[in-house]
Amino acid sequence: MGQQRYTDEFRREAVRQVVEKGHAVKDVAERLGVLSWSLYEWLRKARAGDGAGAHLANRDDEIQRLRHELKRVTEERNILKKAAAYFAKASG
Repeated sequence: MGQQRYTDEFRREAVRQVVEKGHAVKDVAERLGVLSWSLYEWLRKARAGDGAGAHLANRDDEIQRLRHELKRVTEERNILKKAAAYFAKASG
């Protein structure tokens, strides 16, 4: 079975959909008709590239940190809502 070749522009666009738009690798691969493995390789190469890859890795780290923080803050808010409802019920 022959190996299909994709243009650099096609690869960059596929990587951009995952990195900038936040689409899942599996979804992008299916939509574009490429193997998920290929898209993961393109992502790895983009991140390992000259400076631009480091920027993408830093942005991914920041996104991950913000997701964790959002989860923590949401849990804290839910606890405070329950506490407020409990004390309102107890005083009234």
